[in-house]
Amino acid sequence: MSQLWTIIRREFASYFSTPLAFVFIVVFLLANGLATFYLGEWFAMGQADLTSFFMFHPWLYLFFLPAISMRLWAEERRNGSIELLLTLPVPLWAIVFGKYFAALAFSGLALALTFPVWISVNYLGSPDNGVIIASYLGSLMLAGGYLAIGSCLSALTRNQVIAFVISVVACFLFTVSGAPLVLDVFRGWAPQVLINTLASFSLLTHFRAITGGVIDLRDVVFFLTLIGGFLVATMVIVDMKKGEGA
Repeated sequence: MSQLWTIIRREFASYFSTPLAFVFIVVFLLANGLATFYLGEWFAMGQADLTSFFMFHPWLYLFFLPAISMRLWAEERRNGSIELLLTLPVPLWAIVFGKYFAALAFSGLALALTFPVWISVNYLGSPDNGVIIASYLGSLMLAGGYLAIGSCLSALTRNQVIAFVISVVACFLFTVSGAPLVLDVFRGWAPQVLINTLASFSLLTHFRAITGGVIDLRDVVFFLTLIGGFLVATMVIVDMKKGEGA
């Protein structure tokens, strides 16, 4: 665990070694604010809740989080530093999970900095803070799912742009897999069990269930399984490609 913590600290500090981390956080907060107050018309709704705040998170994450995950492994392979990293006296699982948790901590920091919205809604009304807390947890789990997918796909290539594009596409497919627009394509010819299985992989469906104020064990297990599965896949891919170098 000490090795894991060392990797987390190393990777988390690397985000702030350049001004890009601060630029990312500022842009994310601005985009969140614009989506909430203008697209979501938070003031016009006249309700003391953060529904219009959280409803845009899946779509904001769809572009912001692949921008974080694309550098996890693609940059290491492009710079040739992956060979040095993998020769350290640290198990592969600690490196993969350490890089992932550092990215999740950075994303969590950006999410936590949206707290003025929470303060504002409490000042203006009497919201159900239990629902808001559940929504924040759901948003963090959603971010974790996107980052795990992005980490796995970043390990496939040394080009960060390619990693970003395929991560956006993959995350989008996981997000809308339960939407009627997608399921209608399969209705009429596919068995119902296939349709139900496809719908169960929808990140949006599980996220909305949590933001409704109910943290169902099935939703938590889904996110943990998704994250664990893609991190294990990341370990397999990194192990397969570690001899390729830069």
